[in-house]
Amino acid sequence: MSEQLKFIVEQLNREPFKKNFNLITFDSLEPMQLLQTLNDVLAEIDSKQEIDIREEMPEQTAKRMFTLLGLLKYKPTGGFSDTSSFRQGLVTGSKPVIHPILHWLLQRVPELKKRAYLARFLVKLDVPGEFLTDDVISETYHQYEELVEGFKSYHKECEQLRNSGFSTAEIRRDIAAMEEEKDQLIKRVERLRKRVESVSNHQRMLELARQLRVEKEREESLAHQKQEQKSQLFQAEQRLQRCQIQLKDLRQAAADAKPESLVKRLEEEIKFNSYMVSDKLPKELERMRRKVHYLQKVASEPAMGHAELAELEDKIKQLSQMNQVMEKKVSRSDPMDDNLALYRQQASIIARKKEAKAEELQGAREELAGLTRELSAKSNQARGQGGVEIIRADEFKRYVAKMRGKNITYKKKRQETAELKAEFGILQRTEEILRQRHTAELQQLQTLEAQRGISGFSETQEELERVSAIKSELDELKGRTLDDMSEMVKKLNSAIAERKSALSPIIKELRPLRQQCQELAEEYEGKKAQYDTCAAGLESNRSKLEQEVRTLREEIAQEENRYHHINCMREVIEIQMQRAADEIKVYVSSDPQTRKKSIREQYMKNIAEQESLGKKLREQQKQVKESHGPNMRQVHMWKDLEQLLECKKQCYLRAQSQASIGQVIQDSGEDRLVL
Repeated sequence: MSEQLKFIVEQLNREPFKKNFNLITFDSLEPMQLLQTLNDVLAEIDSKQEIDIREEMPEQTAKRMFTLLGLLKYKPTGGFSDTSSFRQGLVTGSKPVIHPILHWLLQRVPELKKRAYLARFLVKLDVPGEFLTDDVISETYHQYEELVEGFKSYHKECEQLRNSGFSTAEIRRDIAAMEEEKDQLIKRVERLRKRVESVSNHQRMLELARQLRVEKEREESLAHQKQEQKSQLFQAEQRLQRCQIQLKDLRQAAADAKPESLVKRLEEEIKFNSYMVSDKLPKELERMRRKVHYLQKVASEPAMGHAELAELEDKIKQLSQMNQVMEKKVSRSDPMDDNLALYRQQASIIARKKEAKAEELQGAREELAGLTRELSAKSNQARGQGGVEIIRADEFKRYVAKMRGKNITYKKKRQETAELKAEFGILQRTEEILRQRHTAELQQLQTLEAQRGISGFSETQEELERVSAIKSELDELKGRTLDDMSEMVKKLNSAIAERKSALSPIIKELRPLRQQCQELAEEYEGKKAQYDTCAAGLESNRSKLEQEVRTLREEIAQEENRYHHINCMREVIEIQMQRAADEIKVYVSSDPQTRKKSIREQYMKNIAEQESLGKKLREQQKQVKESHGPNMRQVHMWKDLEQLLECKKQCYLRAQSQASIGQVIQDSGEDRLVL
């Protein structure tokens, strides 16, 4: 509590509050003054709260503060989880209520400012349903909701721009730089325009340049369209290749398949698809829905600060600790209360294996499809480069049989062709003879027509015959076309009837199989439910046993450490007791030599020796103290004597240095220099 008060006082003494409080003055505030301080903090967060509470009724003050705290998502702490008690404490200005509110508000003032600003626009008005039946009110409320959504989008864009790292100063600098570049470009364009105006026929050249630019743009757009059409063509070719491969596989399967193999394959595909639809895909879909729901929930909530994240982390830690305690309690309970734990464990293992095999099968199918696409692409590539398409063994056998039949047909046709060639030679010669005769007869006929005065009658007759022949051919062609169409319809109807008759026994066989499949599916669901319950029990029993084993191992390790520690302590105590017993035996012994070996005697001897040594040292100290003064005087005298001797030494050396100049004669204590 003292740390809380220190933080509150420290924050209130700073900007923008400047309350100049200390711990004593803040703690001694009256309830009305404390409420006014709380109102000042709320006014800093929301400017609408800037009111003197003395001019307002207590109930209105409490309601206003309570509403704002609700918008700010404040949760009462301590023993004020009840709304009525918290409201009463807020009305009376109770310190246990006000102090936590101040502490919570002052910790996150910038974040709460933002939240209060957003709440002003995002908290929707509560309009009764009977008023919304009015068209004007309903339309106005709809516009209001659209404006709220628009505000949300604009606010998100604003936050993104703020967090993107761009500052207004940088944007202004960029705008100024772009304006400078614009001015330079304008000047450059003016200079170029003046230079061009001096050239003759410049208007024509400008028009041609403009047309060239338009054509280049058109060329670019056409190139882009060409690229898009190429990509579309490539995609269409790929789809065509896939369809051709599927058609080829279906034809091969229809050619080589038997009803039993088809039914078996269909049953396998139905089992796999039913498992994917009823078990695997719903789980994945439910997991994705939960994930989307959580993400939408997180996205719909306002931005959280560090303090709220810290609170959530603390709650998570507390819940994890409680979970661990509950798991320990559950693990210590009777592990044999659930007899199905083993079956649950086996069921969970089988379920995991089943999911793994389903994923492997799905991956193998995807890999097979990819390899098939790659094979078709390689075949098309080889065909495009002039290569030969690779065929399989069964296709090669069919190809050989087909070629043998074609070889026989070829020989027959070749013989027929030789006969037709011989007959063609004969007919050609006959045609030449007849043509010659026809020419001669025509000349004779024309001569007769000229003589009779009806020239051209034969040509007209031939033309009429030719037109009538063409008309008869067209009528015959129409009749043949109608006959072909009716024949085709008959063939299609007969083929459909044959297919129906061929498929009717298979369909009859398939109906009981479908019934059996439904019964097996129901039985499978029942067994699966039993299996799931058994697996869950086994898994829980296994987890309980594992937890119990883990707890017992920890207890064993602790007991082993305690056991080794106690053994070491026991050995140390035994050794000490043995030494004490030996000492007592030696001490109570009647033999003096043996008693001298005791530790007590040795310690007493050492103590006596140390006392005698201390006595000697004290006597020496006393002697040193008594002789300290005379000894110091003697030291000074010796130092003076040393200085005197040094002085005489210097005089002697000086005299020796002057011996080369004269001779010093000492006589009766006097020194004489003779030159």
